[in-house]
Amino acid sequence: MKKNVIVSLADANYYPLLSELINSIKRFEKSRDIAICILDAGLSDQQKSELSSKVDEIKSAEWDIEVPDNKIKGREWLKSQVSRAFLPKYFPDYEKYLWIDCDAWVNDWQAIELYFKACENEKLGITQTIGPGYKITSRVNWVFGKLAIIKSQNFKHALKSKISYEKARKLAFAPHINIGVFSLEKKSTTWEKWQENLKRTLKGGDIFGSEQLAMNMSVYIDNVETEFLPLNCNWITSNLLPKFDEVNNTFVEPYLPNYKIGIMHLAAGIWKDNKDMRLNKEIEIDVKTLQGKILNKSLRFIN
Repeated sequence: MKKNVIVSLADANYYPLLSELINSIKRFEKSRDIAICILDAGLSDQQKSELSSKVDEIKSAEWDIEVPDNKIKGREWLKSQVSRAFLPKYFPDYEKYLWIDCDAWVNDWQAIELYFKACENEKLGITQTIGPGYKITSRVNWVFGKLAIIKSQNFKHALKSKISYEKARKLAFAPHINIGVFSLEKKSTTWEKWQENLKRTLKGGDIFGSEQLAMNMSVYIDNVETEFLPLNCNWITSNLLPKFDEVNNTFVEPYLPNYKIGIMHLAAGIWKDNKDMRLNKEIEIDVKTLQGKILNKSLRFIN
């Protein structure tokens, strides 16, 4: 029986990305010891049939916390903003859970091992979106040249979700935590704390981003025990483009010592001519190489 599991979610539109994620995992020999489970948020019957031979389990995502229809507006894929906080309910037979968004893919297996190691002893394994080369971590609007109105993502979402001003201020300049990749043990108490905060954020604010705000609250306000992993374990391409190592044929961090990217994450998309690389695999962009060249490449997984 496999003890550890990687979980993701997709609808029909994001199925190609989900398939690439799964292929990027299964090419590694060590993946044989890890289960892969999928939450279905609108996959077609044909897509589920194709997946069934590649993964261990497929379950339909649910609204684990009641959300009004006027907030959902038919967008069933938004279940991902709720169901990932309840993974042990869907797939109860595992000890450790690693969530990876379907618009991400695995470039280096060491990142997988780090996430499963990070969540030992009931800790949360996760990555902050801050590192070398980040030029902006929070935004402010300046008034009369001296006064500043805070526009950071955490602060803005907290106020919109009717979180108290005192708590919102604690989140204002805390390094943002992206929930697209994280690990937790089944027995971790962080699940309960996260779910409690998620109920609050869903009640007051929008569905999208609610689970991310709830996790940031769990870390920075409730102080759940957290193991912060390096940026290359959840490399968000829209924040900072990687470089490409032609010698080793792999994506790496753009600054010395140019560590290999562990998990490439296309969160927020990579846009060219008003087209998103996540939805159009033909999109390519200029990527600098360690060898001093510029190559036109896709950042999606190539089988």
